Amino acid sequence: MLRLAVTTNAETFQRLREPLAARGIDAAHLQAKERAIPLTDSAVTATPAVDDDTAVAAFDVGLVYPGRLMEGAAITAGLDIPWVNGREAVLTSRNKGGVLAALDAADIPVPHSVMLSNPVAESAVVDAVAELSFPVVVKPNSATRGVGVAKASDIDSLLGVVDYLDLIHDFRATGDKSYLIQEYLPDARDYRAMVIDGECVGGVQRRLPDDLADGRWKHNVHRGAEATGVDLPESHRHLAERAAAALDIPYLGVDLLATDDRLVVNETNARPTIDTADKYDDGFYDRLAERIRETAENRP
Repeated sequence: MLRLAVTTNAETFQRLREPLAARGIDAAHLQAKERAIPLTDSAVTATPAVDDDTAVAAFDVGLVYPGRLMEGAAITAGLDIPWVNGREAVLTSRNKGGVLAALDAADIPVPHSVMLSNPVAESAVVDAVAELSFPVVVKPNSATRGVGVAKASDIDSLLGVVDYLDLIHDFRATGDKSYLIQEYLPDARDYRAMVIDGECVGGVQRRLPDDLADGRWKHNVHRGAEATGVDLPESHRHLAERAAAALDIPYLGVDLLATDDRLVVNETNARPTIDTADKYDDGFYDRLAERIRETAENRP
């Protein structure tokens, strides 16, 4: 049986373990952060100090490259495994500005956006939004789960948010000193489409529950939104497939925003959370298992 190292969160691991086992893939959770990682004795454990499991990990393939790239390099070398979505795929998707530029170059619709690289003069910020209408969305270029995303209703509010970003970026250890300013699409419906090897295999719509909806606009599940399985329209599926093809990422979550007259790709995620099976097409786990096997068999 093929041995799979799963580095995404424990919830995703628990959901995929049994379906993959039924397809001949033995999945184990590989803790890739907040731990000690041996570098010189090749004794990387799967999940150390949990249930006394200190056995040396032995895997054939991984899903997906760890989000913390430094730890990922050490673990990859120690385990000597290929990844469904390797380091380059994770880096590509994490760079929100790079994704939007690549998609726009491929004639894939995205929100009107501009990237600013700190330090930048206040006048440059003002000029950057000259063609946008308030409110605008401000977001760190590399953050996830909606962290640091804000909506600015006027130029003074925008400059206030930028002031906070300036303070954060002033730390030398901050790796990505860029942020995005984007048009705000009011009342947009928020979808996450899953694409495996160029085919959309289902998706969800993310909504805030009624008790959280008043005065709030972000639809991140990690911020309280609920993901409901939906039969995505063909237009949404096709757009998600085009985005994955343009980025050349085999396993990708594609975030779509839909209004009455527009459909755009907002972000992508090469380390997507897997939801419950009923929220995807019937062949979801067959396609995922096939991608895992192909990655293991075609390792460099």
